[in-house]
Amino acid sequence: MSATTHTHLTAADEAAAVEQLHELGCTDGLPVIVPTPERVERMVLATGYDADLVLGAMGPNLGECSIDKVATAAVMAGCLPDHAPVVVAAVRAVLDERFDLTEMQATTHAIAPLVVVNGPARDWCGLHGGFGALGPGFRANATIGRALRLTMINIGGGRAGTSDMALLGHPGKFTMCLAEDEANSPFDALHTECGFDPDQSAVTVLGVDSPQSVMINIDADDPDCADRMMRSFAAAFSNVAANNAALRGGQAALALNPDHASFLASNGWTKAQVRDQIVAEAVVSADRLAESASYLGRKPQPDWSLPCFERPEDLLVFVAGGGGLYSAAFPSWCAGPHRNQAVTVEIEVGQSCEIPGFA
Repeated sequence: MSATTHTHLTAADEAAAVEQLHELGCTDGLPVIVPTPERVERMVLATGYDADLVLGAMGPNLGECSIDKVATAAVMAGCLPDHAPVVVAAVRAVLDERFDLTEMQATTHAIAPLVVVNGPARDWCGLHGGFGALGPGFRANATIGRALRLTMINIGGGRAGTSDMALLGHPGKFTMCLAEDEANSPFDALHTECGFDPDQSAVTVLGVDSPQSVMINIDADDPDCADRMMRSFAAAFSNVAANNAALRGGQAALALNPDHASFLASNGWTKAQVRDQIVAEAVVSADRLAESASYLGRKPQPDWSLPCFERPEDLLVFVAGGGGLYSAAFPSWCAGPHRNQAVTVEIEVGQSCEIPGFA
């Protein structure tokens, strides 16, 4: 498919151009880099694709998602050309029908794409997976996630209060991108569980709430410490006020910090065992749910036992963050036609070439 028409704006200078983009609702509320033709052309070249190649229709407005439009978002977000293949892969992931992008953008729930990058792309982009990986200070993390959001605004039409109906939202709706800390992980990388080789690069995107800190105090002298950890992690998802408990049947993510991951691995736990045990423990009793105001539909009966997840694979586990007390749970939405599924896409780089510089 090829794109057809394009609109070019004009302004007296860059400051006026930025103000015009704000007035038109084309920004996320923060200042942007002006997407001049030269800058966009350079970013398109970095993707390795033709500018008019259409990746799909982006909901809810079903805007035509062409490479030059994605490149425009990447420029506006402050991406470097090295980031372009990752941005394209993240866009391809959310365009997959399993991601339910149209419904996700239109829901009143506070949900945003979490982008996890694996493989060599982490290094060539300078993506960070350690201390403060979802916080300020890391250009690749911030701009790649922001570029995805700008495509969702300007191509998908997801604007607050009109088509993006999140009642409050959360800061992850600006950007929420990080690398898995593969170097400090004792477990297989996330993308290898999806069939990719370790030396391939991939992005995994899942719609999630803001991260919830899970306090875990490691006691090496306690033979039950690992089991206690599993119950603590499970509690983050089986909170009756969370969608994973109230609606159930969707997916979610858990970022283990390196200390927690190393402790579990040194005690003989595999990632599969960690995931299996958390899923087995993430069950909400019907009486707890019935006492809350969170259930939807038929009132739970006392003899019901309600698992938050349908299968262990519905919990994505990866290693990220600094070592210490806290890992992070990412509850999710559990709605949409495909129940809020994660999508993993390869980052394609073989078609790219040397990028010329522009002043």
